[in-house]
Amino acid sequence: VQLQASGGGLVQVGDSLRLSCVVSGRFVATTAIGWFRQASGKERDFVASINSNGDSTYYSDSVKGRFTIYRENAKNTVYLQMNDLNPEDTAIYFCGARQGGIYYSSSRYYRNWGQGTQVTVSS
Repeated sequence: VQLQASGGGLVQVGDSLRLSCVVSGRFVATTAIGWFRQASGKERDFVASINSNGDSTYYSDSVKGRFTIYRENAKNTVYLQMNDLNPEDTAIYFCGARQGGIYYSSSRYYRNWGQGTQVTVSS
């Protein structure tokens, strides 16, 4: 499985952004996807995950109610809709893949990381 994230940018406090993670290669239909983010000088933190058919999701407390993860399997794409952004959301956002369950918030359970996309929220 190969992943490519895109959609980042520079926005203002309270704005919205939608990130995309295109999934390609073998086993796409059975691949769960997780979004993580890494701020400068910090570890890679869990944001949200979704199972292979899109009917189960999991969120970190810091984004619950503001971010929505969903997927369009016909387009092999997983999205992260981010609303009401604040400066603490500034980071490089990565998508990672795993086979099986989604209730794993450590990056060590995911692999095939894409190159990441920068999100900067200016106050």
